[in-house]
Amino acid sequence: MRGAKSKMLSFLPALLVLAATLVLTACANIGSPEGGPRDYTPPEAVKMSPAMGAVNFKGNKVEITFNEVVNIKDQQKKVIVSPVQHDMPLIRAMGKKVTVEFRDTMKPETTYVVDFSNAIEDNNEGNQLDGFAFTFSTGPEIDSLRISGIVLNASNLEPAQHILVGVHSNMSDTAFTRLPLERVTRTNDRGQFTLMGLKPGKYRVFALNDVDGDYRMARTEDVAFVDKVYEPSVSTFESMDTVFTFDHKVDTVMQAVHTDFLPNNVLLSLFNEHYQSLYLKTASRPSPSKLHLLFGAAVDTLPQLEILRPAAHATDWCRLERTARGDSLTYWLTDSVLIKSDTITVAARYQRVDSTDHVVWFQDTIHFAYIKPPYLKKQEEEARKDREQKAKRLQELLDQQARGQDVDAAEIKELEKESVVPTPKLKVDFVKKGTLEVYDTVKVKFDAPIARWDSSAVKLEVKCDTLWTPLPVAAFEPQDEYDLMTYRLPMAFEPDSSYRITINAGAVTSVYGLKNDSIGMEFKVKALEEYANLQVRVNVRDSAFVELLDGSDKPVRQAPVVDGVVDFENVLPATYYMRLTLDANGNGRWDTGNYAQHLQPEEVYYYPQPVKLRRNWDVDQQWNIYATALDLQKPDAIKKNKPEQKKNAVEQKKKGKNGTDEEEEEDEFNSSGFGNTTYSGNKYNDFQRNRNNR
Repeated sequence: MRGAKSKMLSFLPALLVLAATLVLTACANIGSPEGGPRDYTPPEAVKMSPAMGAVNFKGNKVEITFNEVVNIKDQQKKVIVSPVQHDMPLIRAMGKKVTVEFRDTMKPETTYVVDFSNAIEDNNEGNQLDGFAFTFSTGPEIDSLRISGIVLNASNLEPAQHILVGVHSNMSDTAFTRLPLERVTRTNDRGQFTLMGLKPGKYRVFALNDVDGDYRMARTEDVAFVDKVYEPSVSTFESMDTVFTFDHKVDTVMQAVHTDFLPNNVLLSLFNEHYQSLYLKTASRPSPSKLHLLFGAAVDTLPQLEILRPAAHATDWCRLERTARGDSLTYWLTDSVLIKSDTITVAARYQRVDSTDHVVWFQDTIHFAYIKPPYLKKQEEEARKDREQKAKRLQELLDQQARGQDVDAAEIKELEKESVVPTPKLKVDFVKKGTLEVYDTVKVKFDAPIARWDSSAVKLEVKCDTLWTPLPVAAFEPQDEYDLMTYRLPMAFEPDSSYRITINAGAVTSVYGLKNDSIGMEFKVKALEEYANLQVRVNVRDSAFVELLDGSDKPVRQAPVVDGVVDFENVLPATYYMRLTLDANGNGRWDTGNYAQHLQPEEVYYYPQPVKLRRNWDVDQQWNIYATALDLQKPDAIKKNKPEQKKNAVEQKKKGKNGTDEEEEEDEFNSSGFGNTTYSGNKYNDFQRNRNNR
C-alpha cells in the first residue's frame, strides 16, 4: 500500500499538467466558436402591448418585443403614423423592444396605424422586417379597410420612394390645399403603398412630397392626384397554393381562401408644377458693356427700360440676349457713352406677381454700377508692369545696337511685339472640330454680338483625291433666337468626305467694332457605314414623340411619331433605351400637370428592353406601349430609384452539391407587379381590361 501510494504521488505533477492543458483547450474552444450559416431571417414580433388589433386602448404608449435585438433604420423617411400627428410620436429601439410614445392627445374611437415599412431590422445581419404595421383602436372597433397602389414619377417612371400618400373624405377640390390629409402612409422603396385603417366611405387619394411638413399641397411641392373617387371594399377568393421548401422544392399543395382589399391598383403619377413666382431676383452689371436682369420665372412680356442717366445716349443703345428658359435677360450695351459711365440709372417697368398671386406691372428705378473686381485690377497692373519692363529692355538693346555692339535680333523683334498694348480682337472659335457626324454642321462661337459679316471672306473647299476644290458657301446664320454669339453654316456635307473651311481676318465685326483674326480648320464627315438606322412601329396614332436614351436615362435623339412610325436615321452604334411621350399639346416636349386645372402630366412609356444598334445595321422594332405593365416598363439598368437589397431574401448565390457557387436565377429586385393586378399603360384605367371587354 505504501508503495502504491508513493507511485501515485510521483504521477501527481503529470496529472496536474494534463488537467491544466485540458482546461486551457476548453477555454480556447469557448473563445473561438465555429461560424454557422448566415442568418437570413428577419426579426419576429413575439409580444405586443397592447395586442395587435386591440380595441378600447386608453394609454399613450405602445411596446413591441421581438425575438432578437433590433434597430430602426431611416426612421424619419420610413416610419409614418396615421391619423396625422401634430407632434410626431417618440419612437425608440432598445434591445429587443421598440416603443412608440404618443405626444398628441389620443383621439376617441379612432383606429391608429404605426407603419414601420421596412425600417425595423435585426442588429447583427441587418435583415429587414418588410411591411410591418401595428394597428389598434381607441374605440370599440377597428377600421380595417385599405387602399393600395403605387406612385411613379410622371416624367420618367421612377418609383417615388418614401413619398407621403393620403386621403380626403372631403370631396372639395380645395381640401388638398387647405386641409391636412386625414389618413396617411408612405411609399416603400418600390413606390408601393397601402393606406390602412380606413372607415367605409368615399375617398380621394393624393401623393405628396411634403417638404414643409403640413400634410397639404403647396404649389412648389411634388404632388399626384386622380380625378376619381374610391370606395374601399373587401372581397375573398380561393386558390390552390403551393408551399415550397427553402431549396425551391414543392412541399405542400393546399386550397386557400384569400382576402382582397380593394382597390389595390391605384396609380399616382407624381409631378411638380414647376411653379415659380415672377419677380426681379437680381439686377447687375457684370462688365462695363453688359446689364443683366434675372427673374424668378420666365418673362413672357419684356421689361420696358428707359435710360435716365447719362442723359446723352443713342436711341438704339443695346442688343438683347435671352436664355431659352426666358428668365435671364442680358443687355449688351452698344453706346460708348454708356459703356464708359461708372453708373447707369434706368427706369424699369416690368411684370411681377402681387400678394394675391396675380401678375401686375411694377415701376422701379435701378442703378447699374460697375466696380472693377480686385483680381482684374491686379491682372491689369501686372500686365502694365510687364510691358514697361520689356519696353525698358528693348530700349537697352536698341541703345547697344546703336553703339555698334552685337545684340540678339530675334529678342528685339519679340520685345517689339510684347512691349506694346495689343489691339483687341473679336474672339472666335469652332464649336466642334476634327470629325463631324453626318447630321452636324459647322458652328462658330464669338465672345460678343455681331454687327456685320462679310460672307465673301469665308472659303470652303472639299478634298478630291489630293486636291482641294473650292465650293459655293452659304452665309452663316444665328443658331437660334436666343443665342447672339453662336452661328451655324446652313449646309449639309457629303458623308465620307474631307473639307476645309477658312474665315479670313476681318470677315466679322462685333457691335464694338472689333474684328476677328483668320481662323480655319480641316474636318472629315463620317461615312454612312459608321451608323445604324432604327425604325420603331408603335400602336399610337395621337401626337407623340420617342426619345433614344443613353445608359444614364438621358436623351440623345428625339423623333416624332408619324402614322405610328418613328424613324431614327444615322444613329451611332451603342445600346439605347426608348421613352415615348404622348404629346397632348404637340409642342415636342414633356409637359407637367396642374392640380388647380385638373390637368394630369403628359403620359410617358418606356420600352422594357435595351435596343442594341450595330454599325451598318437597319433595325425594325415593334412596340406595344400597353403590353407591359407600367410599373415594370422601365429597365432596371437605367432605373435610379432601385429597391434596397433584401438581406432576408433567398441568397443570390448558394452552394451547390459539389461545393461550387451557383447563381440564383431570380429577378434581382423582385420587381413583380404590385398586388393581384398590375398597372396598365392607360394610367387611370386598366387598358387590358377595357380592351378585353370590347
